[in-house]
Amino acid sequence: MFCYQCEQTDRTGTVPGCAGAIGNCGKDAATSDLQDLLIHAAKGVAQYAAEARTLGAPDDEAARFLLFAVFTTLTNVNFNPSRFGALIQQAVAHRDRARAAYERAARAAGEEPRALAGPAAWQPADDPDEFARQAAEVRVDTGLALVGPDVVGLRSLHLYALKGVCAYAHHAHVLGKESAEVFAGVENALAHLAGEPADAADLLERAVGLGRLNLTVMELLDAANTGAYGAQQPTAVRTTPVEGKAILVSGHDLNDLEQLLEQTTGQGVNVYTHGEMLPAHAYPLLKAYPHLVGNYGGAWQDQQREFAAFPGPILMTSNCIVEPHVSYRRRIFTTGPVGWPGVRHLAQRDFTPVLQAARALPGFTAEAAAEPEQLLTVGFGADAVLAVADRVTAAVRSGAIRHFFLVGGCDGPTPGRDYYTDFAVGAPADSVVLTLGCAKYRFNGHRFGDIDGIPRLLDLGQCNDTHSAIRIAAALAEAFECEVNDLPLTLVLSWTEQKAVAVLLALLALGLRGIHLGPSLPGFLTPNLVDALVQRFDLRVIGDPAADLAAALEPAADLAAALEPAAK
Repeated sequence: MFCYQCEQTDRTGTVPGCAGAIGNCGKDAATSDLQDLLIHAAKGVAQYAAEARTLGAPDDEAARFLLFAVFTTLTNVNFNPSRFGALIQQAVAHRDRARAAYERAARAAGEEPRALAGPAAWQPADDPDEFARQAAEVRVDTGLALVGPDVVGLRSLHLYALKGVCAYAHHAHVLGKESAEVFAGVENALAHLAGEPADAADLLERAVGLGRLNLTVMELLDAANTGAYGAQQPTAVRTTPVEGKAILVSGHDLNDLEQLLEQTTGQGVNVYTHGEMLPAHAYPLLKAYPHLVGNYGGAWQDQQREFAAFPGPILMTSNCIVEPHVSYRRRIFTTGPVGWPGVRHLAQRDFTPVLQAARALPGFTAEAAAEPEQLLTVGFGADAVLAVADRVTAAVRSGAIRHFFLVGGCDGPTPGRDYYTDFAVGAPADSVVLTLGCAKYRFNGHRFGDIDGIPRLLDLGQCNDTHSAIRIAAALAEAFECEVNDLPLTLVLSWTEQKAVAVLLALLALGLRGIHLGPSLPGFLTPNLVDALVQRFDLRVIGDPAADLAAALEPAADLAAALEPAAK
């Protein structure tokens, strides 16, 4: 195998990448090969689907399949090789249907249909033992000797950004929001990769274009979430247990949580969120369920310890699963794109087995529930913050607020992530810290206090709620008649997987400069590509937190003075 799509990648060799029998995420070589083959097959689907869509014969069923199939290949989503074998066969069927639609549409337009090459003509081996050989011909570093590491790195940047885009678009789709523009964008990007592009300058420009596509997708997902569950509201969430039977929900998918809450209503079982599901408590229609009682645990990388101690079943939605420990393997369930060999998968969102397991397990005892109540406050999405925008701008103009820091993204197990704790906690008392994603668990238990009644820590939500951060920054820039880059706003992001790659490109597509990224740069970015991003976007790697804080505050130490002309 060869894989370097996430921050966990092995960096001990000459070239960064997990290249042994098993990756640092726990993915084995056979599963990695099947994921590579599925991506290759998806490119073939996209080649014909893009042509058919151009001729007015879109295949939205194939487009939805692409979103889901590509999503399954993200880091820490699906480790079950049997699921990938089935998805590859489905991809071939979708491709053949898209090809037939393209041929009909071409003839109807008076054109002679073309037989497309590359992935569009690929066939999976009949013998599964041949998959490893086929995978070696299509993995991400294919063509390295021919085109060089910079082009291969740019192709990888495209692919991994597309994985994030597809994941977010799938989340929106399951809530009934989809877009022909997004379908076309995904198809065209995958089809372009199928042609093995080698123009580095064009690939870099197209990467920015993928960032713009992800902006559209995050806006679509925000509309899906708020349309289904209402705009986020500031909410204090209990983080200590309540006596009674219990179910834990992890991952990202709010629709799965809603379905579970509906199916467990009146059943005498309490539901807890974990990881990136914490923001669910801020949505009015979800927090209206009285048995959604709190949040348990922290970020995804601690799940083996936390799940082992949880006295009920666990439902893993969308992504962030790690190898289930034997202590809870028989009481963890997966749904959606998630999978692990030997773990029961609930494909139809019938969560009856989860409820049955909850009844059979002890739940939290009165003794466990007797500890003093502890709370975390969430729900500061764009709607909530912009509702008090006049107070925020007044605090800025009075000098009470000097700087804004966005500290968020993915958490993870690799060393160096204490930086984010030190940075956020070390931010001066006249600054506001915005956060999103599971990186917030590094510091969201700290007491930050407030500035004139405005909380100094504002939890915007999940990683896709970068859309909220963008809206807030744009509103501040409009209020002070300046560009977003002119605001004393510092973005400090951590990354683990491909959703974060898509978010970074979205921010770069907006022209935002000076973003701090860590704890390390992606392994697929060569020194030349890093130099290009630094030159164009002033992209930076995190360093010493105290030094980075001082540097961020130095250019505009007094926000009120910097914006004085606009204030007048």
